[in-house]
Amino acid sequence: MSLSVSEVVAVAQRLWPLSGAESWDTPGLQVARLSAPVSRVLLAVDPVRATVDDAIAGSFDLLLTHHPLLLRGITTVAEDTYKGALIGDLVRSNVALLSAHTNADVVEEGVSDVLAAALGLTKVRAIEPTVSTTIGIGRVGELTSATSLGELAQLLASILPPTAQGVAVSGDFTQSVRTVSLCGGAGDSLLEHPAVTGSDVYITSDLRHHRASEAREQAITAGGPALINVSHWASEFLWLETAARQLRELMPGVEVEVSDLRTDPWDFVITQ
Repeated sequence: MSLSVSEVVAVAQRLWPLSGAESWDTPGLQVARLSAPVSRVLLAVDPVRATVDDAIAGSFDLLLTHHPLLLRGITTVAEDTYKGALIGDLVRSNVALLSAHTNADVVEEGVSDVLAAALGLTKVRAIEPTVSTTIGIGRVGELTSATSLGELAQLLASILPPTAQGVAVSGDFTQSVRTVSLCGGAGDSLLEHPAVTGSDVYITSDLRHHRASEAREQAITAGGPALINVSHWASEFLWLETAARQLRELMPGVEVEVSDLRTDPWDFVITQ
């Protein structure tokens, strides 16, 4: 059984409506012939050489990634650029490329929701809700019982796929935490949000030095969360299995697989 690319796009927009995307974002169909048949779909976080080659070598008809390939404007698809080379290979191999980015962050069972569920959070709500308390950017909830910051970080490390960056923590190992705020992917824009400042710990990725330093200094002065910084790729990877399950339910007969390739850009770390 197969569907057309346009039919798969319709399913994706049912699960992750484009209306939920941030104004700067560019999710949706990136490369495709709408009438092309789709019987095999591969999911990955990043549209990079490794995942594109994986899709082509595995005879997949469509590669669905979290990050868009064309997030930022380009002026050429010449194949001496990596984006041009990827697009050329996808077109020649009849592999469509579709992305679900911030529109997959905000929904129930989206990126942050999946991470909250993996941590066993209860009373979960969006940090910045939109149409309801459970839809929006980020999540905040409670652990079933208080634990130490160090133990929470160890739990997180056991849940996420391993990366060179690992799990970096700002705070005392033994301090008690129960209220957890989190945002899969880059989330330092939420550091000053009341739901974040009112939590015991904030988990996200790509925390920049000055933003993190200022948040911790403010916490020392007036209270605020400990910080846990994880790999951007790892924080979003967990969502892929949930997305695959949802697609299988709505597209019976279409084979849906998750790429096990690690596409975190960092390969190793040297500790001092």
